[in-house]
Amino acid sequence: MDIKNKTFKVITNRVDKSFDIKSPEFSQMMGGFILKNYAKDNNLRVDVHNPDFKVFIDIKKYAYVYANRHEGMGGLPLGSSGNGLLLLSGGIDSPVAGFMMAKRGMRINCLHFHSYPFTSKRALQKAIDLGKILSQYTGKMRIYSVNMAEIYKEINKNCHRNQTTILSRRFMMRIGEKISEKNNYHALITGESLGQVASQTVESMAVIEDATKLPIFKPLVSLDKTEIIDRALFIGSYEKSIEPFDDCCSIFAPSNPITKPKLKYIKESESKLNIEELEDKAIENMEIFDI
Repeated sequence: MDIKNKTFKVITNRVDKSFDIKSPEFSQMMGGFILKNYAKDNNLRVDVHNPDFKVFIDIKKYAYVYANRHEGMGGLPLGSSGNGLLLLSGGIDSPVAGFMMAKRGMRINCLHFHSYPFTSKRALQKAIDLGKILSQYTGKMRIYSVNMAEIYKEINKNCHRNQTTILSRRFMMRIGEKISEKNNYHALITGESLGQVASQTVESMAVIEDATKLPIFKPLVSLDKTEIIDRALFIGSYEKSIEPFDDCCSIFAPSNPITKPKLKYIKESESKLNIEELEDKAIENMEIFDI
């Protein structure tokens, strides 16, 4: 660093309180030391209000002295905020949601739903690839891959088509809860953004959340699509997310989905389905991938 004709300020952080000299006093002492040894030849001056550069001193077991700081990811240590199960689709939103919860210290595992043979195996591979990208930030993870084809067929056969999205999302929440109970996951995580699609209205969210007792974290709920895309570009998932492979939600999405569902009518439709059997069969046949 070129220090000629520059101004500086010393900032001390005394983590080890057993060190006798308090931070402001030590900063003054070190500022005097720097002036005494470097000021004459470099025309170096002190400016505590608007310095050209800062000298940082961290006093821990040892003293660390440095002048450059590089911003890291920030956040909390992984695992310090429990374990979450991310509903990982093949879209833009869910990897970003997983990254944001991991930044708050939650260890991430993933649950992916597909509808093979109605969707291709490449759609599943896309989700696995997104998991690999996400794992660069979250560390090792497990991806549970659950086939929803039979569930969708039963919904289409027995229920009103415009309820398909809500009914299937409730199935996803219950399946996620069952997997979480067996594996000590404390919350579900989704990439929902308020008002973005039919299942993400306030009314729809309330009806979907009724299906599980687990907390559902939605870190993207107040972000618009542009903000979410910016974050996807930042973590490197965007290009993979926009690859053109349909997920199970888009394949079976009704043309006129209900946007203000009533829980009463949704439960009436569910009474026509053998929910436990469908869920248990889907879980029994799921695949597991360790990333």
